[in-house]
Amino acid sequence: MDAARAAEVMRRLEELYPQARPELNFSNPFETLVATILSAQCTDRRVNQVTARLFPLYPDAFAMAKLEPEQLEPLIRECGLYHNKAKNIVAASRAIVEKYAGQVPSTREELMKLPGVGQKTAGVVLLAAFGDAQIPVDTHVFRVSRRIGLADATTPERVEKQLREILPRDIWSFAHHLLIWHGRRVCAARKPACESCPLADGLCEKHMETAAKPQDAARDAG
Repeated sequence: MDAARAAEVMRRLEELYPQARPELNFSNPFETLVATILSAQCTDRRVNQVTARLFPLYPDAFAMAKLEPEQLEPLIRECGLYHNKAKNIVAASRAIVEKYAGQVPSTREELMKLPGVGQKTAGVVLLAAFGDAQIPVDTHVFRVSRRIGLADATTPERVEKQLREILPRDIWSFAHHLLIWHGRRVCAARKPACESCPLADGLCEKHMETAAKPQDAARDAG
């Protein structure tokens, strides 16, 4: 897909989701980090329910660092993968206290040194907590951008690189939210609602391929 078509994709998605924004609840960089770690393979709605109870009890890295993972586990069990998440959240909190005086670091390199923080989590924290221009690739961004044709790489890291190359830097952050919202509301993993998609008239490469198959089969049969 060329830059002009990519721009039209973004324009139509913005028309559909002008209010696209983060759907996780947080109020500072530490809450952003914890909520993002908890969101792995879990819905934002469930994470928000858990953090609404968790953050008043442990509002910063100093408080969270005093816990043992076993103490945190029952508080986040609903988010799934709670053994690893509890271990990483406590370890990251301790690292933040010991190395950064309790303040979440604001660079990708430093964030990715924290336990449980990969490229996507670091990107979300930089975007949401520090206002940096980022386009983190979660499962929705990965799926939707590849279906549409904005990217064709086979790893999130390479998809992110392709999106950075085809989209203007000043829309990276909004594009991230637009692709997530489209993935949750229309372009679902198993049954995408192509009939209600504003990109189905020729902008979505996957839809064009699917629509062409019956025609190809009929031509071959004839």
